[in-house]
Amino acid sequence: MKKWFVTLIIFITLLGCQTGHAYSDPFVHVRGKSFILKGKPYYYLGTNMWYGALLGMKEKPGNRKRLKRELNFLKSIGINNLRIMGASEGTIYSNTVKPAFQPEPGKYDERVLEGLDYLLSEMAKREMKAVIYLGNNWIWTGGFAQYVGWATGEKVPNPFLKKYSWDDFMNFSARFYTNKKAKSTYKSYIRMLINRVNTCTGKAYKNDPVIMAWQLANEPRPGRGKPGKKNMKAFSQWILNTAEFIKSMDSNHLVSTGSEGLAGCMGSAKLYKKINASKDIDYLTVHLWILNWGWFNPEKAEKTYPEAELKASDYLNKHIRFAEQLNKPIVLEEFGIPRDGQSYSPESTTIYRDKYFKTIFELIYENAKNKGPFAGSNFWTWGGEGRPAGSDSAEWKPGDPLTGDPPQEPQGRNSVFNSDTSTLKIIKLYAGKMNNLSR
Repeated sequence: MKKWFVTLIIFITLLGCQTGHAYSDPFVHVRGKSFILKGKPYYYLGTNMWYGALLGMKEKPGNRKRLKRELNFLKSIGINNLRIMGASEGTIYSNTVKPAFQPEPGKYDERVLEGLDYLLSEMAKREMKAVIYLGNNWIWTGGFAQYVGWATGEKVPNPFLKKYSWDDFMNFSARFYTNKKAKSTYKSYIRMLINRVNTCTGKAYKNDPVIMAWQLANEPRPGRGKPGKKNMKAFSQWILNTAEFIKSMDSNHLVSTGSEGLAGCMGSAKLYKKINASKDIDYLTVHLWILNWGWFNPEKAEKTYPEAELKASDYLNKHIRFAEQLNKPIVLEEFGIPRDGQSYSPESTTIYRDKYFKTIFELIYENAKNKGPFAGSNFWTWGGEGRPAGSDSAEWKPGDPLTGDPPQEPQGRNSVFNSDTSTLKIIKLYAGKMNNLSR
């Protein structure tokens, strides 16, 4: 009897230690279809603030005072999760981010890295979490196309130049998955960043709980047409290998693909489920672009919006089913539409954007409340104090204020500004609802 009693006491003690550890663990984990933080479910309504590291720089385009104000404002409306850029390559084109984290192969700009250090240190003070993407399918950060250009010596077929098409660009970019030299340069950057020690906090990135997840890339795609179909195997193998590579260096953080979902997998549910089924991919991602995909025309909003909203809900519901089949959480980490009439002026109205945001946030909240796999969202995108410079529809130029819209797009296109009262009211309402699910 005494022996059984001692065993029971030891078991209870160990259980208490484990429970205590779980409730103090500052890293986000996955348990089935849920995120877990400090022993409780973790739900969130976040935003994209890709330019955060640039604002965190000591010199231009840095503005640390603005960065702190932006973080304080976001915190005040219940936003605790930011999806941010952690990599950019080359500075050749007018519509790419400047300065770049990696201006040349294997050469890293310490000024930009210190900007990321500062951003993460300020986020930690406000108990925020970061999702950091490590590459890009698109030209505005250099991305995979720049890696291919470096590896082969070829010019990147910039789709914003008349002589190149989007097919030309996307299939050039997708050559990344079969180019050993390009992938090696990318992996070297990842290795450097994961093992980097933050100059503001003294913490290695791989040990820093302010980071929720590493993301392989922003919207990776196998390509288009016949080349894309031929590339599917290499694409999926790259995702599986890279996720395993990250996990081999960092067991603390989650890993996700950054995929748009079916739109990023040539419409193949088989491919989408395959890349997310890996034990090293912790949760699913989905993006939703009703304008870019031709579902919505803001200049004919009354006519096109109702059907676009139905298509959007159907798209998300399909991906909810994929997440349920894989028993993993899912996050909608990009969605947005322009202001009414496709105006880029901060003074223009946002009637349809507000309606759209409310519909999407409500769908996610209802699913999360009913124990579904939807765990969070990051709307695209936070413009905050930034304002477009110059004429309406002007693209970003060095020296202009940073908004949420990347350099390749008209500034103000999808940005939510700190003056957008009606939109902010909806965001604050649903951020509060999602945060309440975590209690």
